Amino acid sequence: MSNLELETVKRVRKALADVGRADAVIELADSARTAAEAAQALGVEQGAIAKTLVFTVGNRYVVALVAGDHQCNEEQLPKVFHLQGDVVKPSADLVRAVTGFSIGGVSPVGQVSKLPTAIDASLKRFDKIYAAAGHPHCVFETSVDELKTLTNGLVSYAVGKAANPS
Repeated sequence: MSNLELETVKRVRKALADVGRADAVIELADSARTAAEAAQALGVEQGAIAKTLVFTVGNRYVVALVAGDHQCNEEQLPKVFHLQGDVVKPSADLVRAVTGFSIGGVSPVGQVSKLPTAIDASLKRFDKIYAAAGHPHCVFETSVDELKTLTNGLVSYAVGKAANPS
């Protein structure tokens, strides 16, 4: 069976089809579980991969979409989301429960819960970016503007920071 037929990937495909992007999911022969793997499989710069990261801020789950060559600037998340409390990375089981996706395939669209989303503005460096589509071998091409619309997300330079600052 193709990964495109998995329920998790079907949710992403439906979310994209609902906005006129039918058949937008790309099934890769190689894993895209990490940003480096995804970039290599697609032949693009690592920064063009949008990592979907889930956190709790206080008692609220949130999503940060961060460029593949950046780290999430976790200490800024409370300010970005206008929330108070500690920033915590939930367990893999909690990520699956709240998004409906396993880590490595968490998509910014098609989640089982609508979560507040912040988008790393550094992704604007790229006309085309790629995000996970419900499975480690599936991605979809998008743009920052489209992600903002699809997720009702907030674009912020505070979300990401260079992974290896000079």
